[in-house]
Amino acid sequence: MSGQILVPGFPDSGAPLAPPRTAPRKPRFTGSTPFHAPAVLYGEDETAQRQAELFYLQKQIQSQTPMVIVLEDGEQVEGCIEWYDRNALKLRGRSRMLIYKSAIKYMYKQGEIGS
Repeated sequence: MSGQILVPGFPDSGAPLAPPRTAPRKPRFTGSTPFHAPAVLYGEDETAQRQAELFYLQKQIQSQTPMVIVLEDGEQVEGCIEWYDRNALKLRGRSRMLIYKSAIKYMYKQGEIGS
């Protein structure tokens, strides 16, 4: 039997391979899509503040502005913002790192203050 390959038999070409589905598939996520919350969940002031934050971050990404991010524990991280979402920033400095927004105390452009 050495050297032989065993191939399982296939069903007739007219026979269905799997029974048809009777119930629709359940959605993969139970809530809204990840990192997305409708604006109606926020008040007018919160929506305006969120839009201002998004505009500021996008501007810093496009201009590749060197930033200083001060974390809640006082640590300072320097680099350019590459990417962001609702919960985190990706920073490119000496190394690339993902920083949760909840860990950020404040940020500023390198050379503006605190240097």
